[in-house]
Amino acid sequence: DEYQWKGPFYFIQGADPQFGLMKAWAVGDTNNGDDEWGEEIKLAEQAVQAINKLNPKPKFFVLCGDLIHGMPGTQWRKNQEQDLKNVLKNTDQDIPLVFVSGNHDIGNTPTRETIENYCKNWGDDYFSFWVGGVFFLVLNSQLYFNSSKCPELKQAQDVWLNEQLTVAEKRKCKHIIVFQHIPLFLRNPDEDHDYFNLENPVRQEIMEKFHKAGVKAVFSGHYHRNAGGSYRGLEMVVSSAIGCQLGEDTHGLRVVVVTDEKIVHRYYSLNELSSQGIEKELLDMLANQN
Repeated sequence: DEYQWKGPFYFIQGADPQFGLMKAWAVGDTNNGDDEWGEEIKLAEQAVQAINKLNPKPKFFVLCGDLIHGMPGTQWRKNQEQDLKNVLKNTDQDIPLVFVSGNHDIGNTPTRETIENYCKNWGDDYFSFWVGGVFFLVLNSQLYFNSSKCPELKQAQDVWLNEQLTVAEKRKCKHIIVFQHIPLFLRNPDEDHDYFNLENPVRQEIMEKFHKAGVKAVFSGHYHRNAGGSYRGLEMVVSSAIGCQLGEDTHGLRVVVVTDEKIVHRYYSLNELSSQGIEKELLDMLANQN
């Protein structure tokens, strides 16, 4: 049923609720300072309440990684995960949750074990799904960042991804959209590599693959600021955090409207979305059923 285009719809993208980072950042100890996350709990609750009030309902709510701050094996991790689950349980049951793994969820250098633990807690680290004729791919971007401790898992994701892109071509989907935690790039496809993007050769290979397959957009988080750019018709969308801000942006969520022709998105502060909902221009695009 979901293979068929049925007209415009929208979804909500959030990133980096990252329970524990605000305190760690404030005290300047990002390795041990994450023993409080009351502030992040409130922000995540505000996000869920804002989403629940939206009418019409979004097709799903995707969280693009760094669900919590505690790295694998650290002291507060289990409590942070449990508290986040308790907040997310209140999401309207008609709005599916989609989880993307971030570096704090599986480690900067993931292992088979850290990935297995993530999968037990949050679901697969990569998978695909269809909504109304649109094909969505969720990727584990840590395998592109550093797969030195689990090269075979990177290889498996690569093989799977190629298969999925072939399927998308055969099915004649309306659009292909990708979710991953680490952006391919922040502003320019040929910018230098740093902590917040992927290495140039890896990035180049993925961008080219996505371009050939007709992927329309990649949505990510990780940067805790809004950014983005494009590569040969592929849009890179970097969304700021629900949790700790590292720039001038506000705690927020991105509303993404998918129409026949294009993908239109807007970042809203949590306060804005809670109090005013989605602006008329986007609602009009949704009402314009084909």
